[in-house]
Amino acid sequence: MKPTHIEHIGIAVADLQEAIRYYEEVIGLECYAIEDIEDQKVRTAFFKVGDTKIELLESTDPEGPVGKFIEKKGPGIHHMAFAVADVNKALEGAAEKGVKLIDQEGRKGAEGLQIGFLHPKSTFGVLTEFCSDK
Repeated sequence: MKPTHIEHIGIAVADLQEAIRYYEEVIGLECYAIEDIEDQKVRTAFFKVGDTKIELLESTDPEGPVGKFIEKKGPGIHHMAFAVADVNKALEGAAEKGVKLIDQEGRKGAEGLQIGFLHPKSTFGVLTEFCSDK
């Protein structure tokens, strides 16, 4: 399954409000949405740059995936997300090619998207996400 575009780049931050100020005041972007994703223990903020989004990720629990990422690696690029027509088909295709999956099937993500992650051990160290409309 071929991606249509980069859906977003996820960036882990320690302080969401401070990071929002940076992207608005220095970069000149406008935050258009803030959303809590309780099952992922994260609060997100979104910015649009052309057809691509920047997703800031602040952990709401130090034991959550973003909290652990920041503890281990510090703030920075967390993942790259590609838009696909069908997350489940994209995950299945990756698995058939020997890629280790984090998600065996799509699940609910921010902005109502279906999401699924590929393990960075199979993707040259880059946590990779597939996204599709429900």
